[in-house]
Amino acid sequence: MNRDKTILIINPGSTSTKIGIFSAGEMKINVSVRHDDAELRKFPTIWDQYDYRKDALLGFLRDHHLAMDDIDAIACRGGNVKPLPGGIYRVCPRMIADMKSGIYGGHPINVGGLVAFDLGNQYGIPVLTADPPMTDELCASARYSGIPQLTRTSSFHALNQKATARRIAAELGKRYDEVNLIVAHLGGGISVGAHQKGKIVDVNNALDGDGPFSPERAGTLPAGDLVKLCFSGEYTKTEVLKLLTGGGGLYAYLGTTNVIEIEKRITAGDGKAAEVFEAMIYQVAKEIGACAAVLEGKVDAIALTGSLVYSQRLLESLKRKIAFIAPVHLNPGENEMEALADAAMRYFSQEEELSVYAA
Repeated sequence: MNRDKTILIINPGSTSTKIGIFSAGEMKINVSVRHDDAELRKFPTIWDQYDYRKDALLGFLRDHHLAMDDIDAIACRGGNVKPLPGGIYRVCPRMIADMKSGIYGGHPINVGGLVAFDLGNQYGIPVLTADPPMTDELCASARYSGIPQLTRTSSFHALNQKATARRIAAELGKRYDEVNLIVAHLGGGISVGAHQKGKIVDVNNALDGDGPFSPERAGTLPAGDLVKLCFSGEYTKTEVLKLLTGGGGLYAYLGTTNVIEIEKRITAGDGKAAEVFEAMIYQVAKEIGACAAVLEGKVDAIALTGSLVYSQRLLESLKRKIAFIAPVHLNPGENEMEALADAAMRYFSQEEELSVYAA
C-alpha cells in the first residue's frame, strides 16, 4: 500500500470542522476546529460560510507548517447528493451542482465539499469522498412502506457502517463481500443495517425516519397518533419536524442527550431515566433482530459502533438481548476520519476502483 501518501481529511459539522492529516500509514493529526456560534449566525445560508470555512482550513495548515503542495489527495465527508451505491467517488462538478441545488438537503458538509473541490482544482490533486449519507443499496422489498405515495429511503451513517463492516470482516479473516453482518451505529442518531455480502440491503432511515429512538431522534412512531398530532392545531410543521429530529428520543423524555449524565441519574436512583434508557436499548435490540430476519438468520457477526458503545450499561443490556444471534464485536466511536483516510488509501493502492457519479 502507498503508505508514503499524505491525505488531508475534511469533515465539517454544524459548529466545527474536523481536520486530519494521514501520512506514513497513520493519522498524524486529528483535530476539531471550533467555529464561534455568533460568527456562524452572521451568514444567511451555509454557502455564505464558504470563505470562513476555507480560511479556517488554510489557517490550520499554516499552524501545522503544511502547504497544499505537501498534500497528495483530499478526502472529504460525502455531502447531500442523490442516492447512490456505496463506494469511493471523485468529487466532480455534477456532485457539486447537486449539493448546491439543495434538492437532497443542506448541511455544512456540502460547503466542505466545495472548498475541497476548489483546492483540488487549484493544486491539481484528487478530491475523494466515500460512502455518503445517502448511500442506497436497499433491496426491493425494503423500499415498500405500505402506502404507494411513500417510499422508504436510505439515509444513515453509511461511512462508519461500511468502515466498521470491513474491519469486522478482516477480524473474521474474510473480505467484506464474503460475510453477512449486522452493524448498529449508536450515537446521536441510531442506524442498524443488514450487510449482505458487501451491500447494505436494509437499514432504518436514521435522519428523520424509522428505527429505534435515539438520544435526539424520535424514530418509528405510532402512525395514527402522529397524524392526529400533526392536525391537532397545537404544532406547526416546523415544530413537528423538530420533535422528530433534535427534540425527540432521550431528550424528549429526560431533557438531555448526554448519556453520561443520564447514567449518573440512574445510579442515583432515577427510575424514569433507567426506564427510558432501557427502552432505547430494547428498540435497538428489536431492530437488530429484524435485520437477522432479513438475513434469514445467516449472520456472521453483529458489530456495535458509535459513541454510545462506550456505555457499559448499554452494552451489558444489549448483549443479553442479541448475543444469541451471532458473536458481538465492538468498534466504539464515530471513526469517520479514519474511514475517509482508509478510502483514500484504497484508491491509491488500486484495491478499489472509483465509482462514477452519473448525471
